[in-house]
Amino acid sequence: MENQLVESKTNQRRQWLFVFLVGLFVTNAITAELISNKLIEIPLSFSFGDWKMGPFVTIVGVIPWPVVFILTDLLNEFYGEKAVRRVSWITAILIAYCFIIVSIALNLPAKVIPGSNLASDSDFAKVFGQAQMVIIGSIAAFLVSQLLDASLFHWIKRKTGNRFIWLRSTGSTAISQLVDTFIVLYIGFVLPGSLSFSAFWEIAPTNYFLKVLIAISLTPLIYLGHYFVKRYLRSDNHVVE
Repeated sequence: MENQLVESKTNQRRQWLFVFLVGLFVTNAITAELISNKLIEIPLSFSFGDWKMGPFVTIVGVIPWPVVFILTDLLNEFYGEKAVRRVSWITAILIAYCFIIVSIALNLPAKVIPGSNLASDSDFAKVFGQAQMVIIGSIAAFLVSQLLDASLFHWIKRKTGNRFIWLRSTGSTAISQLVDTFIVLYIGFVLPGSLSFSAFWEIAPTNYFLKVLIAISLTPLIYLGHYFVKRYLRSDNHVVE
């Protein structure tokens, strides 16, 4: 009876944690898409002889993605590949739904009230009026990279067991983000003619290198996340390994 109570308590904790992680995952993914219509400069640069990279110019939507990377790792680790795949599909659908609502909002004329600071049609369009191909490329890149990340994560885990958390976390992210970077830039900018193919090959490696730096820098936070999740799921007679 006592063991059943412990197991029931642990299952409830797992369920509540899953709901929280998924909610945070979806929120960060959608937020990243909505705020991506703005460029920022990251003042980092690297030089190796005549070769130089940086400072990096990227979309401001890069800010929430480190959280998405960490959450993807935690969901992979504690809830499995199937859970990550389902969450990825659901998130892609919700991102598409969000952009449908934004598109409707863009096509509704604004009521301008004298003396107010509310957005006009042009102001609103500047913030939310992303090109359709950019949206399609972004959703496609997100879905493909997330599904690939889940597969690579568990392939590495099967090969290494419970060792080398950093390898399955950073390794799967590094490869999946390579695919993500090239898909979103190609579909969103090259196909509609906004970016030449030569410029594509200049921008894509720089953006990918930035994502790899972010993934590597997150390694301590990934270990910290594992520690807190295990501590939360731990009970007197049960420890999550």
